[in-house]
Amino acid sequence: MELVKSAATERIYPVGRLDRATTGVLLLTNDGDLASKLTHPKYEKRKIYQVWLDKPVAMEHMQALADGIELEDGEIHADAISYVTEEDLTQVGIEIHSGKNRVVRRMFEKLGYRVLKLDRVYFAGLTKKKLSRGKWRYLTEQEVNMLRMGAFD
Repeated sequence: MELVKSAATERIYPVGRLDRATTGVLLLTNDGDLASKLTHPKYEKRKIYQVWLDKPVAMEHMQALADGIELEDGEIHADAISYVTEEDLTQVGIEIHSGKNRVVRRMFEKLGYRVLKLDRVYFAGLTKKKLSRGKWRYLTEQEVNMLRMGAFD
């Protein structure tokens, strides 16, 4: 919040959450209706993360994550999952729609991996392309309209 303290005169707040050890796309707004539309589970907004792990991810674990695994708060599955490159099997891209707390970390921990770094690269149609860490930008009018209409998944 310190980074955006001069961005608006009205109160703004984050849409969803990133835990302290996660970097990436975080949307801030003063529009409560939009915030609730983007965070309510029934709207299933897409989130994509790049995950760095402590060891190579076995192909059978990739399949298990796609098929679904049981966590303490219910079953969860990746909508899509792949290695970032064929050369480094410790980096994975994972797409989910769930808003459960720390779900990506918990999915990998359940299978015996430790998440070294987690970066959300996509949220509800928005990316961090061309924004370095700690930087922010205002959404375009078109992006705001698309979010309000629910056009982004």
